[in-house]
Amino acid sequence: MKLKIAVLPGDGIGPEVTKEAIKVLKAIAQEFDHSFQFKYASVGAVAIEKFNDPLPKKTLDLCKSTDAILFGAIGDPRFDNDPSAKIRPEQGLLRLRKALGLFANVRPVKAYDTLLAKSPLKRDIIKGTDICIYRELTGGIYFGEKTLSDDGNHATDLCDYTREEIERVTHLAFKAAQSRKQKVTLVDKANVLETSRLWRKVVTEIAAEYKDVKLEFLFVDNAAMQIILNPKQFDVILTENMFGDIISDEASVIGGSIGLLASASVGEKYAMFEPIHGSYPQAKNLGIANPIASILSAAMLLDHFKLFEEAELIREGVERSLKLNITTPDLNTKYEHISTSKVGDFIEDFINNPKDNNMNFANIHLGQSTII
Repeated sequence: MKLKIAVLPGDGIGPEVTKEAIKVLKAIAQEFDHSFQFKYASVGAVAIEKFNDPLPKKTLDLCKSTDAILFGAIGDPRFDNDPSAKIRPEQGLLRLRKALGLFANVRPVKAYDTLLAKSPLKRDIIKGTDICIYRELTGGIYFGEKTLSDDGNHATDLCDYTREEIERVTHLAFKAAQSRKQKVTLVDKANVLETSRLWRKVVTEIAAEYKDVKLEFLFVDNAAMQIILNPKQFDVILTENMFGDIISDEASVIGGSIGLLASASVGEKYAMFEPIHGSYPQAKNLGIANPIASILSAAMLLDHFKLFEEAELIREGVERSLKLNITTPDLNTKYEHISTSKVGDFIEDFINNPKDNNMNFANIHLGQSTII
């Protein structure tokens, strides 16, 4: 298969983790005789520096001319610490989602057996957790009308949803549930918000079309608690934009590191794949950023094009790296010298040599080669 992929490394650790995802994709292309062409463009703070625009026209044009987008991270403390800034890196990501119609964000959350002890939650609570969060991505309070009074003392953010916006992401969530554990949990605040009551009405109507899928409801405050108390009860979580943003970040603690969580943002025509973590500027250029979320996002990219065998090989490589403790310091206190690039090298090597035994892999990648 030939794919043209737009690469938007972005800010902070974005370029470092994206580099490892591309390394892995190139190994897949070599092993399976695919052709992946990578085209780079700026977005976020780096784009503001160069073009005074967090999403330059040529970046958007590139995204529209490619088959998929691999995204790094966005954000910079210069803007985070300046609430008066009119141009902000995050505007680039929001505009990109809107311009490409990326209405659904898909975020898998899994508790790896080899990392159960790394989570702040108890082993027996999280073992077996396998959740997929479907977050509506282009509506709600993030995109609603915003006002600020002339004296700066009164502000509003409008939460706005239409039936169509709810319907399209709901169908995706129910279709996903059909091939999983046949359960969808709608997370909302229907006891308070009119938009949430519309969500409940529309989702209930659509649920009738999926007889094999059970529909449950949770208010977002209760859902936030239940994700910590009993995450195994969830299969597919469906929710609106802001609730999904918060819930999915909370769920990241289950796996022991936010550096493990991948995501796909999909629409009718375009698709973008990115780790859910932020730009983590404190770790920039230190070689300690975990690239696994970006690498797993690359696996989701392959899934999107029905390259399931290739995607599964990447996931097997990730599982092996975790099993052998070839991971960055957020998960690894035993071998603190394992860098971002070393993790990528290991998974690349696994793709090229999936039959090699565990001990030889560990020795080579820890700098203790048994070869004389």
